[in-house]
Amino acid sequence: MASAGDSGPRHIEKGSISTQDELDYLAARLVDGKLTGTPVEQAVDLGRIEKAVREILIAVGEDPDRDGLQRTPARVARAYAELFAGLRVDPATVLTTSFEADHEELVLVRDIEVQSMCEHHLLPFKGVAHIGYIPGTDGRITGLSKLARLVEVFARRPQVQERLTSQIADLLMKQLGARGAIVVLECEHLCMEMRGIRKVGARTVTSAVRGGFQTDGKVRAEAMALINAR
Repeated sequence: MASAGDSGPRHIEKGSISTQDELDYLAARLVDGKLTGTPVEQAVDLGRIEKAVREILIAVGEDPDRDGLQRTPARVARAYAELFAGLRVDPATVLTTSFEADHEELVLVRDIEVQSMCEHHLLPFKGVAHIGYIPGTDGRITGLSKLARLVEVFARRPQVQERLTSQIADLLMKQLGARGAIVVLECEHLCMEMRGIRKVGARTVTSAVRGGFQTDGKVRAEAMALINAR
């Protein structure tokens, strides 16, 4: 752990920084050419990333000391701190607040933006998430923005789309005590577009259904109709 006044990287255990602190990083930028000292930057070993990026540039035949690349390792380090900020957040903290609403029917939020990094090639995938749940028997609900924030926390880490989909659904069931959850993700993967098969525009669709959506075809059909309505 860095001492007081030490601006070097600190190692902070997963879940030890609040969700809001982590997500506030996403709006943080440089001030007068210096790091702002956000919790995420302090939790990530920026210097180690910089050294690794420099080695990669050399390995592919580039000169990391030429004008256009001199600051690239530092830029990549800060970008990775932002892209993987979710690793330092306990996703359960996103859903700690619920409200009495006496609502026992479907709650659905469509077209939540998803941006994540494929863990196989560390290339981006992006698209939209549709999230629905049926509140528990107590009729309590969570804030709609919490669903979008939950996606953000799970997406800001090395991921695969299939696991991301299931993680969201499972946490809704566990943390909210929901009677059912449905999550559908539609994403385009740059690892398919920029390399390998190179199929631009191909979209991968994954779904996770839990509880009532899994056992009741009519409930599942209602949710899918609302998701597909345009």
